[in-house]
Amino acid sequence: MAFRNIPIKRKLTALFLLTSGAVLFLTCAAYFAYEFVTFRQTTRGQLSTLGAIIAANSTAALAFGNERDAGEILGALKAERHIVTAGLYDREGKLFSSYPASVSGDALPSAPDRDGYRFEQSYLVGFQPVAQEHNKRLGTLYLKSDMGAMYERFRLYGGIVAGVVVTSLMVAFVVSTVLQRQISAPILALADTAHAIADRRDYSVRATKGGEDELGLLTDAFNQMLTRIEEQNQEQIRAEEQLRALTTELARSNKELEQFAYVASHDLQEPLRMVSSYTQLLEQRYRGRLDSDAHEFINYAVDGARRMQRLINDLLEFSRVNTRGKALQPVNANDVLGTVRANLSAAIDDTGALVTNEELPTVMIDPTQLGQLLQNLIGNAIKFHGDGPPHVHVAACEQEGEWVFAVKDNGIGIEPEYFDRIFVIFQRLHVAADYPGTGIGLAVCKRIVERHGGRIWVESESGAGATFSFTVPKSKAA
Repeated sequence: MAFRNIPIKRKLTALFLLTSGAVLFLTCAAYFAYEFVTFRQTTRGQLSTLGAIIAANSTAALAFGNERDAGEILGALKAERHIVTAGLYDREGKLFSSYPASVSGDALPSAPDRDGYRFEQSYLVGFQPVAQEHNKRLGTLYLKSDMGAMYERFRLYGGIVAGVVVTSLMVAFVVSTVLQRQISAPILALADTAHAIADRRDYSVRATKGGEDELGLLTDAFNQMLTRIEEQNQEQIRAEEQLRALTTELARSNKELEQFAYVASHDLQEPLRMVSSYTQLLEQRYRGRLDSDAHEFINYAVDGARRMQRLINDLLEFSRVNTRGKALQPVNANDVLGTVRANLSAAIDDTGALVTNEELPTVMIDPTQLGQLLQNLIGNAIKFHGDGPPHVHVAACEQEGEWVFAVKDNGIGIEPEYFDRIFVIFQRLHVAADYPGTGIGLAVCKRIVERHGGRIWVESESGAGATFSFTVPKSKAA
């Protein structure tokens, strides 16, 4: 497990132990280094002193050539168990006596080296001059000592140090276990509080402050954050409740409005037909018997009744988009476009319009409403044409999980500031005398597209034609 994933209590304990262990290691290493240097110096001094004593005692034996006395003097070295070999050389550099007596000649230097004591590999060797008074040199003493004393001392020190280290680490573990709680307890309390809030979504919970240190400041900041979140959450809850209430009221109002529009439009049909019929009957029966003003007034009444009839029919169509819509089914858009082209044949012939299309997909949609949508868009493209014959092109392409239909024309175009306005019910950009209509057609188109989960928009410039685009989600495509 990575160190960053270890619980904080174990991290703090590990840090205490690692710190204590590092301090102990550095202390012991420094102590051993000091002992190593000082012991080597002490050992060399002791061997130098011993060599001076043996050399002083060996002067007579060398002076008189008494090998027996020399052997006895060197034999006294058996009391020094770390002396490996020793030898006396005469003034010509020849071996005069050796210790131990049975040592082979190969174990001793063939001739004395320079005077002094030095470490060679794991031994301390030295050459001590043997001389009488007035510095008359008689020969050289050779001593070779092992480092067993230092190793024995280091083994003893190692045992002591190991015991001290183990005891120190145990004490450090106990102390760190106690001390780490002062740090980990507030942090764990914060973590428990955070988990409780996440699990229960209860922002009224507060962390307990344990002191005035940095962890205490962190706890205060955490609690202040919870207070702000709780206030925001309560505000959000109130806002959501108000939104639900408004949505419910809006849905009820829309439903009532749709029902009212349908009922009003339906109930207005009969009296309007009666007004129109009797006005036309009055015109026919009293033709020639009334003056020109009366005929003009009658024409106004008939025209107004016809326009009211169109408005009521469009209003009925608008209200029925959601209330009378059919179930969605796979529909070949090419077939629907063919029906629309037949319905608009009179307008196409009158204006010399050309309606072309690319291959259209099969989509999951209300076929009647797709026909209404295409007929309104193509009919508008023919109605709002320019000086030349209208040319309307219908295409579709697949983009990011939806089908995008486009109806493009070469008509009079639309100013960009009116792009949103034209999709609002009863909003017109032109007077009825120039372009007849009720201002409901594009609102119906927008409602149909939104019923199927799509979007509708326009791209245009004044005098450069317009392209109306709408989408049908692929999730609803066949």
